[in-house]
Amino acid sequence: MTSRLVKTVAATLAGAALLTFPLSAYASVNQPTLSEAAVTRVHALRGALVSAVPIATLTAAQLDAAAADFPDTPPAKYGVTAYRLIYRTVDHNGRPTTASGIVVLPDGRRGALTAVEYLHGTNATKAYAASVDDTSTDRLVTALFAGAGLVGVAPDYLGLGLGPGPHPYIDTKTETTASADMLLAARTFAARHGVALKRDVLVTGFSQGGRASIALGRALSRGEAGPFRLGALQAVAGPYDLLGSELPATFDGGVAPATAAFYLAYFVTAWNRTVGLYNDPREAFQAPYAKTVEGLFDGSHPDEEIAAALPDSPDKLFTPEFAQRLQHPTGRFLRALQAADQICHDWTPRVPIHLYSGTKDTDVVAANADACATGLRARGAQVTVHSMGAVDHFGTAFAAYPQIVRTFSHWA
Repeated sequence: MTSRLVKTVAATLAGAALLTFPLSAYASVNQPTLSEAAVTRVHALRGALVSAVPIATLTAAQLDAAAADFPDTPPAKYGVTAYRLIYRTVDHNGRPTTASGIVVLPDGRRGALTAVEYLHGTNATKAYAASVDDTSTDRLVTALFAGAGLVGVAPDYLGLGLGPGPHPYIDTKTETTASADMLLAARTFAARHGVALKRDVLVTGFSQGGRASIALGRALSRGEAGPFRLGALQAVAGPYDLLGSELPATFDGGVAPATAAFYLAYFVTAWNRTVGLYNDPREAFQAPYAKTVEGLFDGSHPDEEIAAALPDSPDKLFTPEFAQRLQHPTGRFLRALQAADQICHDWTPRVPIHLYSGTKDTDVVAANADACATGLRARGAQVTVHSMGAVDHFGTAFAAYPQIVRTFSHWA
């Protein structure tokens, strides 16, 4: 989530992206054009590169200054240049589409380099994606890895940035395919700059992206991302356990009520398109929200506008019957949740897994990390849960990412 919303709403939002800070040092080079995005009907290989344009440059000193809100981040060794890529991928039903994202290269480095794929948190606004928002902290975090000598890769996911259509929120299938295909596009792009991406990929993500990181790690381990494999995985404050931890917390107070209303509105409208939860919005949402809620999440509305148009708790948003269904899922909805939660239960990581949580996180409750760790350990995985102490959702990220950058820098 961006600071635009955090400045106007006391409670942060579930599964949110990192706070945004003014990064005037980023020099915007190119603005998105319609011609870049108007390629969805062309059939081509997944991961094929459609376009690449430079969007930002930062010296090592500027990068250090921009990272002031991430205390103890190691000093940058390189200046960086960020590029917006558009590439071919598939939608939830396997049909060809395109997506956007960024690749950040360390200036002056050539040869074989290790890629870090950073997966962002909840964002309901196309214009706030790292590939188009010059003040995006998701762009900053990706650049921090490049400043350490790595190649930063960050997909916008489907439907965000210059991606067509709405974003399929918390959709494991497309979070995985968009992230894997972004790696393939990044490989093609990097080669044009004299950089060969090494086979092992370092994966990290925050909030929604923490969850997506586990899913991408699974795909890499199964050989589902071309030549790439999982080198390391460190995930921050992710809603890994929807059925057992996160959904219950949105109704029992573990997630702040205003936060829960936003999170659930986004989740329900998105899952209605992919899973099917209602035939008419009036079956799920109370008046007057039934008339407006779907349109709020079409990608064109700023987060603060969406928050202002929603009630301050789920009980004011949903009909009593639908609220009960969310709390006690059955049928197709239950099966979809169970399938989504398999990311922590149906594979055995061959590398150590690190999960980060905060005890005062009222967006994504800390129980998610514990549940995921238990599931992966049952498969024989080595998992460490790092409690960052009495910090909230964003505080967890601010405390975790300096450590992750320092750890990943050893791969440079």
